[in-house]
This record gives sequence, C-alpha cells and structure tokens, in this order.
Amino acid sequence: MIEPDALDRVLPLTPTVFQVLVALADGPRHGYAIAREVDDLSDGRVVMGPGTLYGSLQRMQRARLIEETENPGEEGLHAERRRYYRITALGRAALRSESERLLRAANVAQERLGG
Repeated sequence: MIEPDALDRVLPLTPTVFQVLVALADGPRHGYAIAREVDDLSDGRVVMGPGTLYGSLQRMQRARLIEETENPGEEGLHAERRRYYRITALGRAALRSESERLLRAANVAQERLGG
C-alpha cells in the first residue's frame, strides 16, 4: 500500500530518476546494466557516469522508489558481487504518473506547434 502523500514527496521525477525507473520497469538489473539500458533507450543521448548512477540509486532507495533484490539468476564473472535493484510499488506509481504528465506536456507542445 502506498501512503497517500508518498507520490507528492517524489514527484516530479528528475530526468535521471525517470530514466532509471524506465530501465527497471521490466525487471531487476545491476548498476552497470541499468546504465547500459538507459544508454540504449536514449539512443546514446543519456550517459550516466558511475557517480551519477550510484548516487541516484542510493537516493532512490532512501525515497523507496527502488530496492535491492537478489540476483535474478544471472551468471558470469562478477554476478555474485553485483548489487541488483528492482522498482517498488511506489516507484512504479511514480513512473506511471510522471510518464502521463510528460505525455500531456508533449501533446500540448505538439498542438501549439501545429503538429
């Protein structure tokens, strides 16, 4: 259950937080995989350095937008040492709300531009 004022405390999302939540929306990932997914989803326009990414992940955990989780079954050289993150119910609600807000804003802009 999401507290009534929880969304008000986290919205609007920063672009970095928005991108991380989008990257986690379809399943858990470790930090480097999140950065790669954000890079892929933005066609290379958003590149997160380690400081930005891991600082954001810590703040997002404190805000309860994401949480650390178990390895979802990945194998490989560093799989045991990696930290994996998943979106929480609050994170999903915030992402839904923010994506709706951005879509409304983009529609207004398109209308005013004559498109």
